[in-house]
Amino acid sequence: MKPIQSAEGDREWYQKLFSLDQSPEEITPLYFQAPLAPPIAAAKENRTVDLAVVWQALTALRNRRDFVLVEALGGLGSPVTDELTVADLAGSWRLPTVLVVPVKLGAIAQAVANVALARQTQVTLLGIILNCVQPRTDAEIADWTPVDLIQSLTNIPVLGCLPYLDNLADLDKLAKVASDLDLERLGVRT
Repeated sequence: MKPIQSAEGDREWYQKLFSLDQSPEEITPLYFQAPLAPPIAAAKENRTVDLAVVWQALTALRNRRDFVLVEALGGLGSPVTDELTVADLAGSWRLPTVLVVPVKLGAIAQAVANVALARQTQVTLLGIILNCVQPRTDAEIADWTPVDLIQSLTNIPVLGCLPYLDNLADLDKLAKVASDLDLERLGVRT
C-alpha cells in the first residue's frame, strides 16, 4: 500500500511489476495529480488530505491480509497534511517502521535525524536499510554509510544495503537482493 501518492509513480509501478488483486484505490487511497507534497498538491486541486480514507483502506487490507507493507511518501519528516508528517502517522497508527536511507554524502546525518524524529513521535523503528539509488563503489558505501557508526549513533540495527539495480523489473534479482537483507530481525522468514 502507498497511502498517498502525488503524480504517477509507485502505484503504477506496483501494478506493472506485481500480480496484485487490489484496485488502484486500494493500493493508493489518496492520489493527487501534481508531483508535490500532499498538502500542496491537495490545495492545487481544491481538495483535502482525507486521512480517514487512508485509515479505512489500511484497515480493510489488514482484515484481508496476513501482512501489509505500507510505503511512505518521502522520509519521516515529509508532510502529509499542514500539521502532520509521515512520522506522526507511523507513530499514531502504530506502524512498525523500517527507515530507508540513500547511500550518499550526508547519509549519516539523515539517518541520525530521522531516528531522532522517530523517537520523538514514538515510531517503532525496527531497522535501517541503506539504498544505492545510483551506482556506488564499495569504498563509497563504506565511507558514506559506515554501518558501525550509524548503528552506534542511532542504536538501530542496519539490516543491509540494497545495491543499485539498473533493471528494477527483474524479479529474480529483486528477490536475491531482498534475501541478502537481515529480515529475520523483522520477523520475516526468507
